[in-house]
Amino acid sequence: MNRSTPASSDTDLFADEVVIDPYPTYAELRDLGAVVHLPANDVYALTRYDVIRDALADPGTFSSRTIGFNSVVNEALQGTSLASDPPIHTELRATLSENLSPRALRGLRDQIHTKADALVVDLVARGSFEAIDALARAFPLEVVADLIGFTGEVRDNMLRWGQAAMEVIGPMNQRTAENFPIAGELYGWCTGVRAGDLAPGSVGRGIFDAEDRGAIPPGTAGHIIHQYLGAGVDTTIAALGNIVALFSAFPDQFDLVRGDSALVPAAFNEILRFWAPVHAWGRSVTRDVNIDGILVPAGSQVAILFGAGNRDPRHYENPDAFLVQRNPVDHLSFGYGPHGCAGQGLARLEAHAVIGALAVHAQRLVAAEPVRLPSNITRSIDALEILKVVPARRKS
Repeated sequence: MNRSTPASSDTDLFADEVVIDPYPTYAELRDLGAVVHLPANDVYALTRYDVIRDALADPGTFSSRTIGFNSVVNEALQGTSLASDPPIHTELRATLSENLSPRALRGLRDQIHTKADALVVDLVARGSFEAIDALARAFPLEVVADLIGFTGEVRDNMLRWGQAAMEVIGPMNQRTAENFPIAGELYGWCTGVRAGDLAPGSVGRGIFDAEDRGAIPPGTAGHIIHQYLGAGVDTTIAALGNIVALFSAFPDQFDLVRGDSALVPAAFNEILRFWAPVHAWGRSVTRDVNIDGILVPAGSQVAILFGAGNRDPRHYENPDAFLVQRNPVDHLSFGYGPHGCAGQGLARLEAHAVIGALAVHAQRLVAAEPVRLPSNITRSIDALEILKVVPARRKS
């Protein structure tokens, strides 16, 4: 075979059995090559750590104009920071990042930790609970609603709108078609939202203030608010559900965190590496590009497989083991480069608070098998019954 010709696979990245458990498929594709052509999806899949990171660092070659895998969503997302390149992306992102910087979030830290602690104390006292609705969904929805200033209708619709916004990024399959009307509700609301619709003193109001002073182009405040709901909520829910599931499945690793609170950030990094919340993300290639000896033609659509890169044995030793002391600070689940997750500071704050509270108040989590439903983009647990909680022993 000509070295410039990519390996090919008949894999459908978005088939039900693949999205529910993609890791066997990731391993097969990684073994075929760093770049694998998938005719079923009309994409070139990036499968290995180094090529994924390099692509994310090069927005001039790997454009975000088509992050989705269907033309309708790519057209709808034009004008957002998610689907734009520098310099437009830089301008839009600045306002988003300003409100999610460590300095901006510092004042929320105590409030978020207090909320997480109270929630976990209540759940542990029950002795058993359903972890996704009661914790993974409930906690970030409340935090984001308060942060952005959502009230009334939008607060009630955050979950379904956030899920739909991610689902429609997939190919034009049944899941995408069913979710377009719901995602349209979110788009319509964000198009019409005004400062007065958001709570005074909220980050949402601050975004409109930035528009008023000319820091962002007129009419873009709603697009930025769309990103909080469209890209941030569903992925955080997935990550929080994974925390509970992995600590119940690996009690020895949970014990390490319980014994050393300094491991909380490392544990979250390993959770993100081990189970990436995002399955696949798109880029379009602006020029002919050679990737690890493979020619990818200009105009091609690329599928970035974060979870495949996170389990690449060329980068991580023993990658299929869940080890909280590994502390993979360079994992790919928050992306990399100019489009690295703008909300990762908030996600870390929420996750660290939940991990810390579980480590303090629970000694053991006994769970039923996680229930997963097929989903195009976000790989999350739909239901997780905690059958028994062994409370932590109180220190005398």
